[in-house]
Amino acid sequence: MKAIWTFIQTYLEGVYFPDIKWADVLDILIIAYILYHLFLWIKTSRAMTLLKGILVVAVFLAFASICKLNTILFIAKNLINVILLALVILFQPELRRALDELGRRNILSRFFKSINPKNNVEKSLSDKTIYELVKTSMQLSKDKTGALIVLEHDTPLGEYINTGISIDAVVTQQLLRNIFEKNTPLHDGAVIIKDNRVIAATCYLPLTDNGSLEKNLGTRHRAGLGISEVTDSMTIIVSEETGEVSIAYRGQLYKNLDEDGIRRKLSKLQKSRDDRPSRKRIKKGGLQLEQEKK
Repeated sequence: MKAIWTFIQTYLEGVYFPDIKWADVLDILIIAYILYHLFLWIKTSRAMTLLKGILVVAVFLAFASICKLNTILFIAKNLINVILLALVILFQPELRRALDELGRRNILSRFFKSINPKNNVEKSLSDKTIYELVKTSMQLSKDKTGALIVLEHDTPLGEYINTGISIDAVVTQQLLRNIFEKNTPLHDGAVIIKDNRVIAATCYLPLTDNGSLEKNLGTRHRAGLGISEVTDSMTIIVSEETGEVSIAYRGQLYKNLDEDGIRRKLSKLQKSRDDRPSRKRIKKGGLQLEQEKK
């Protein structure tokens, strides 16, 4: 045994072992975590397409450097600052979504809750609100009355609430059906629900810039998907043409939902802040759609 230990010591004498401290390990772990989520963000957003374009430009510039194309290199060198600014503008929706997602992490939520005890009360959809929303959706679907109902979650929707007309009423079937009744003053635009109350109607929502969205989907679906891309809200969409009920959540569109499907989606929003439900992906018209099993 002693001979084996002596052999190991002799063998390892010429090997250099760096002085690794706990701070170095922590540094590596943080960088690895950031890089992992950066690559994941690139993979799951339109950044992948833009990244391919950047790689093509980089290859072209490398070719220009090898061939000594000085004019092209001079132009590229002087445009680098403009290009960086353009990238920030192009990635603005993705960057906003990433920062919004970072702000919703549990560790930050607990920190802010500890600072402001008033926020410790969990505000989620009540069973009564879910019941009213499900019944309203099915009745509007049966009547083929178009509707757009946004449910605020963690991200405040104040900027969109301010574009509409203030209501502040309890969520009921009668109220929602009356709001979306055709040729009434409040039927156009979205209804926003916060803390189990109808806060505002005729609200304007941002439209999605997803170019691969099906052409047969109208403005309601584009608005519902758009608000889900920039906030963590959930939106119920009723098509005026087909009566089909869809839900937009976290940039995904769940189509052709029945009564149980709507209730399951709303219940998952009620139970968990960071719920990532299992779903069946359907690639249709270039857009990843999520369809609930009936």
